[in-house]
Amino acid sequence: MKHEPYSSRRSALLKQLGDGVAVIPTAPERLRNRDSHHPYRFDSYFWYLSGFPEPEAVIVLLGGNEPRSILFCREKNEEREVWDGFRYGPQTAGEAFGFDEAYAFSEFEARLPELIANRSTLWHALGHDAEWDLKIVAALNTVRAQSRAGKRAPGEIRDLREALDRMRLLKDAHEAGHMRRAAAIASAGHARAMRACRPGMAEYELEAELGYEFRKRGADGHAYSPIVAGGRNACVLHYIENNKLLGEQAMVLIDAGCEVNGYASDITRTFPVNGRFSPVQRDVYEIVLAAQNAALAAIKPGTPFIAYHDAALRVLVRGMIDLKLLAGNLDDLIAIEAYKPYYMHRTGHWLGLDVHDAGDYKTGDEWVILEAGMALTVEPGLYIRPGADVPEHLHGIGIRIEDDVFVTCEGCEVYTSAPKTLAEIEEVMRRD
Repeated sequence: MKHEPYSSRRSALLKQLGDGVAVIPTAPERLRNRDSHHPYRFDSYFWYLSGFPEPEAVIVLLGGNEPRSILFCREKNEEREVWDGFRYGPQTAGEAFGFDEAYAFSEFEARLPELIANRSTLWHALGHDAEWDLKIVAALNTVRAQSRAGKRAPGEIRDLREALDRMRLLKDAHEAGHMRRAAAIASAGHARAMRACRPGMAEYELEAELGYEFRKRGADGHAYSPIVAGGRNACVLHYIENNKLLGEQAMVLIDAGCEVNGYASDITRTFPVNGRFSPVQRDVYEIVLAAQNAALAAIKPGTPFIAYHDAALRVLVRGMIDLKLLAGNLDDLIAIEAYKPYYMHRTGHWLGLDVHDAGDYKTGDEWVILEAGMALTVEPGLYIRPGADVPEHLHGIGIRIEDDVFVTCEGCEVYTSAPKTLAEIEEVMRRD
């Protein structure tokens, strides 16, 4: 059925609402310039609960003894469909996506006060969208104004993201399927970029290779602005200009992933522009790869989220000592964060509908414990900017290696497959 697994997720959320009411809008369309819009992308929370692709839509969930799920969406409009394409309309959408009721989006604001009246709690992502906050406040005030008629406004407002973030941390089979496909497509894109790379190319030419492969294989597009950073640009973590030429002796760092049915992949590979690692490039690369392997070995159910970062960090700091970037005792250097000039980010993040996906990393002062079904990235790196205390032969080397991982019952599964070892990269780039 088209509405599975979305209707099951709504049912699971309804059980957490008590007799409360939840309001979950999708994202608005955004103007790019004048009357031209950015490509539409739905709100991730709304999509997680509906799979409904159109703008101007909102879900209302009513808890209690007789739970109901309601969709408000755009009406059918033959004239607009000529210009903009198919619209489901409330009747078709309600049936296709498994809602108990469906109404025109234009009716939402008039109906909302009645829907929230006499409910103990209103669940909403307060602060997420100012325009929607105003609609919620207006509905609350309308109900309060009817108190002498026996109507009562919700006495408590709770952030809906609290419940949804917990749900989204554990991926179901439906989500895993989309994420595996996104990973396979993105892996092929990275391999294509390696094969295409030549000294003298512009960074944007490799970006074009990635985009072509993503769309050719059916991805929705990039999951985020791709980073194609040649030479010293790789030491800028969020470099997205992608407009410089690639030097003969340089390496290029590509951080790029695609989106499939809303789900993201997130891969980074670093490789020599000329297809062969120099001795110093090889030394630094092997440190980062060893750090990633140590992190992967530390990922398993029952361990705190931070454990795999700590495992990678020890390898990286040992490597910094070997490279003469740092001097001293390993534990002392970690304690005083002496590594921060060369490694300034955590080793990974949650992954899913958002590239940096929903979900807390700590509960109180304690790190979240990993469970089977969680999806995350593993991305250690070294970024060696020129400096007075930096050996000259290391100047400007920036390397990151990133893969996407599912936590399994036994440990973890890496489901990205772009060439990664020194031998694999040099083989795919070999030009006979």
